[in-house]
Amino acid sequence: MDNQLKDFSENKNAIPILFISVFIIAGCGILYELLISSMSSYFLGSSILHFSLTIGFFLSAMGLGAYLSRWVKEEDLLWRFIQIELALGIIGGASGIILYGGYAFTQNYYLLAFSMIMIIGALVGIEIPLLTRIVQPHFKLADTLAQVLAYDYLGALVASVVFPLILVPYLGLMRTAFFIGLLNLWVGLFNLWIFRESLYRWQRGMWVGIICAVIYVFGFGFSFIIQDFMEEFLYNDDVILAKQSPYQRIIVTKDDNDLRLYLNGNLQFSSQDEHRYHEPLVHLPLALVRNPENILFLGAGDGLAVRELLKYPSIKSIDLVDLDKMMTDLAQKHPALLQLNEGALNQKMVKIFHQDAYKYLENNSKIYDLIIIDLPDPSEVSLGKLYSKEFYGLVRKRLTPDGAMVTQSASPFFTKKAFWCITNTLREVFPTLLPYTVHVPSFGQWGFNMALPYKMDKELALEKIQNRLFPKDQKQASFKYLNKEIIPTLFRFDEDLKEIPTEINTLNTQKLVQYYEKSWKIYNR
Repeated sequence: MDNQLKDFSENKNAIPILFISVFIIAGCGILYELLISSMSSYFLGSSILHFSLTIGFFLSAMGLGAYLSRWVKEEDLLWRFIQIELALGIIGGASGIILYGGYAFTQNYYLLAFSMIMIIGALVGIEIPLLTRIVQPHFKLADTLAQVLAYDYLGALVASVVFPLILVPYLGLMRTAFFIGLLNLWVGLFNLWIFRESLYRWQRGMWVGIICAVIYVFGFGFSFIIQDFMEEFLYNDDVILAKQSPYQRIIVTKDDNDLRLYLNGNLQFSSQDEHRYHEPLVHLPLALVRNPENILFLGAGDGLAVRELLKYPSIKSIDLVDLDKMMTDLAQKHPALLQLNEGALNQKMVKIFHQDAYKYLENNSKIYDLIIIDLPDPSEVSLGKLYSKEFYGLVRKRLTPDGAMVTQSASPFFTKKAFWCITNTLREVFPTLLPYTVHVPSFGQWGFNMALPYKMDKELALEKIQNRLFPKDQKQASFKYLNKEIIPTLFRFDEDLKEIPTEINTLNTQKLVQYYEKSWKIYNR
């Protein structure tokens, strides 16, 4: 054949170059796995499901690729390796834009995602056997395998650390795809140039690689513009802000007077009806606290719930714990969010802590009159722990004896088992529990759970809430949604929403995440 090795063994730099190539391509393989898993989780949620499926199918595809490598002839090893690197760069580098486009413009996202997994996995699986066979004549078999696998595993380690700490926070998903593709193209082109004298017709491969690399450099530079363009098709309204934080994709859209916030594609609020969510979340539990002074928020980084608290002059301090600094910075600085939250997070009494909520409760001994938990839905294990029996035990320890807590609890309609799982879990910790539900047009039927660290009859609790929010001797309170007559109705559940038995959620079982995922599968069909 034309593409054959001539004098590879005479090149003194050959072996070190190939070992460096092993290190880089191993990292690229892991990065592709993480990239596709993250994009699938971003678009469709359920990170455990998508990471598990991606890893499983990717490894299977690698096994298939390793098996197929047996048919590569000895005289073609180096040339086939370079061809595979170029192919990986071209296909892998385009994976970000392909998956974004697949989700935005077609109904076949899963078909595209699994096609990418199988193709990229198979190509990655061919690489290591080919490199092992190229290097093997220069070492004993044991030494060859030891060195190749050592570089392979080291590259995988570096990639797994770099992806969450550097690539996603600073480059975003689509730009990361172009970056990985460029790495593969660089490996292919570098090897092609170094070993050009050992290969016939190397110029053809060089031109293909250079052209693709130039295209991907432009793609890398304009990836945010491409991503913003595609995200316009993911949302009904105009995207006025798109940011990638270390923890999530933050999107703000606007249409006439409707401002909406999305985190990882999930709607957090609509300015048209957010008061129907935040007024019951804040004012109902606050009405059961005799003298509220010190308040703790877990989540609520958009500042809308904090805005409601600022209506009470008795409150002296508000501590807000939100992991994502980018989110709270936007709530403090972005004009549209500032107007909506009325500058709540810029008030002197508000202190912001960028920590994990679980760790904050573990390490902080401050006692609060009211703890409001407004965290994302329990769609994955890292969030499920914040709805666990152990977590609620920490919450109770941080409450005053006559205090109160409340947590958003997902939808009792769309995720019925998940909602009642939260309720039943809280009952294991608190002597008084008051579940309630609100209809929010942009969300649908939504649920909350209010808990007290002491015994109180439900009817007495409702009477106190009504009397304190709407006292007879004072002017009607200024609420957009709440009134005295509606209070009791919030604590009544329609027949199809009524309580059902569930297991409790613990750190060990994470039953809540399982309930939540199963519920949404029904509505995502």
